[in-house]
Amino acid sequence: MKTIWVNEQIDPSGIIYSCIASCNENEAKECHTSFQQNLTPAQKAAGWIARLRTVESWDLVPANALKLD
Repeated sequence: MKTIWVNEQIDPSGIIYSCIASCNENEAKECHTSFQQNLTPAQKAAGWIARLRTVESWDLVPANALKLD
């Protein structure tokens, strides 16, 4: 099975603001770091989060994601 790394920036209401999916673990971890650093202190205080998760199928990646294979 192929592991797909999914990076998401999520607003306080749970809506995915941005999403990038990749099969490359190192790229995904670098992207996650960038997503975290790009959240302003005000966004963090309001409840915005950067999340990194894995899935095993492109069908489980949000439709609006930038998909890098």
